[in-house]
Amino acid sequence: MLQPKREHRYRQSLAQFTLKATLYGSWVLGLFPFTFDSKKRQLTRSKWLLVYGLILNLTLMVLSVLPDTDDHNSIKVEVFERNPLVKQIETLVEIISMIATLVTHLRTFWKSRELVVILNELLMLENRHFKKLILGDCHLFDRYVIEKGLVIICELASSFLIYFGIPDGRVVYYEAFCIYIVQLEVLLVVMHFHLAVIFIYRFLWIINGQLLSMASALRRGERVDPKRIQRLLWLYGRLLDLNTRLADIYDIQVILFLATLLSANIIVGHVLVICWININRFSLIVMILLFPQALVINFWDIWLGIATCDLAETTSRKTSTILKLFNDVEGMDKELEQRLTEFTLFCSHHRLTTCHLGLFDINYEMGFHMIITNILYVLFLVQFDYMNLKFKTDD
Repeated sequence: MLQPKREHRYRQSLAQFTLKATLYGSWVLGLFPFTFDSKKRQLTRSKWLLVYGLILNLTLMVLSVLPDTDDHNSIKVEVFERNPLVKQIETLVEIISMIATLVTHLRTFWKSRELVVILNELLMLENRHFKKLILGDCHLFDRYVIEKGLVIICELASSFLIYFGIPDGRVVYYEAFCIYIVQLEVLLVVMHFHLAVIFIYRFLWIINGQLLSMASALRRGERVDPKRIQRLLWLYGRLLDLNTRLADIYDIQVILFLATLLSANIIVGHVLVICWININRFSLIVMILLFPQALVINFWDIWLGIATCDLAETTSRKTSTILKLFNDVEGMDKELEQRLTEFTLFCSHHRLTTCHLGLFDINYEMGFHMIITNILYVLFLVQFDYMNLKFKTDD
């Protein structure tokens, strides 16, 4: 009995540490232009933080692209000289990455006025309603928060390992510092959206727990206040609306981030095939440690973001299933039955989805399509450039 409680305490502490580290890190990097008013318990948009964030982030972006240090990577130079297609693809990936970074910062600051309204409403719902409704431990909330923190650390460590681990490379420390900070900023911006979705999932989980407890109480012959159902319906509707508004604010940022990761996987996978075919020219350390780990971590990052959105969507669908449990209860008063019918009808016509640009929903189905497409693009490149994969022996 003590061991599960100890693990629960450690897990909650680690999740809280991750949330605080994300908040303070975002403030330092100018990514969270809001201050907290402890009296009103609300966030306030700060113009000074907005200006600080824009100046800092744009300066770091300029510094990260100014140095011309591609020759520090001996493997890149050799691959580019013998396979021009890889260089063209990498140039395209760099352009996508720079556009994604710039648009991510500009759109996030541009939408900050709308974002602070949504965050304040989430704070209000937490303080006035959900704190009183919690029935147990939401272990998936802690797990996903911790995993989001770990994946950011792994992404930075992966880039660090590739940059400094390439044999015979010329290291430029200030360039590496600027690149890693810019990468961390983009990862944190996307993490903000995923953390908001995780909080919405937690609120939906609390609503489902309340409905289950009321269904059990009715089966035991106890009375349930219809106003509780009415309040849960109002909370459920607010969460669906907030989720839609959050997806609208972060849709371009998330899409560009996914495009960057997927295009990076294509170039890394292509280079890995070239290295494997020409294994005599490259070190086993490069083959085993550098490129494969980058692919694994990138896919983990993509899949974790998809799993986060799917978790909230699945939890929303469970609400309809839980409401069906009330159909077997006999002897309900008419007002309670009417409230449950309204809740059921609302769920049948409205469901939580994370839809970006009105084109596609982020869930497991879309995730499988994205990963399969990513793998197919690597295969297409290998087939298209088959004759240049094998390096010719120098005379």
